[in-house]
Amino acid sequence: MPIYEYEPLNPGTGCDKCENRLEIIQGVAEPSLSVCPYCSQRVKKVISWCRAAIVETSEEHARVHKRIGEYEKEGMWSHAAELADKHSEKVKDKDMKTRALENYKKAGYSVNSLEKHTKNT
Repeated sequence: MPIYEYEPLNPGTGCDKCENRLEIIQGVAEPSLSVCPYCSQRVKKVISWCRAAIVETSEEHARVHKRIGEYEKEGMWSHAAELADKHSEKVKDKDMKTRALENYKKAGYSVNSLEKHTKNT
């Protein structure tokens, strides 16, 4: 169900809820509100800014991500760590770097030997 925003017809006359743009979940077929459900002031529906984000990843990134997951599933922590580490350097992905460090730890590498990597995250 979509979220619709409403504000008072006359600014300064609404309650704290509608004065700061009231958000209401409504079905598409439901009629628009004409009054605030909290203070009964007349309100109007306003157009919201779209806050959606579309993240596209390359085929290579998807392939590497899948392969790392396969290594992890098989318990091949050092293989997963090395692949994630190399790929994180290439694409400058901090989350991938963190994943590499976690896999290095699971592979039995000492925390001290990983110190140089943690400075880059």
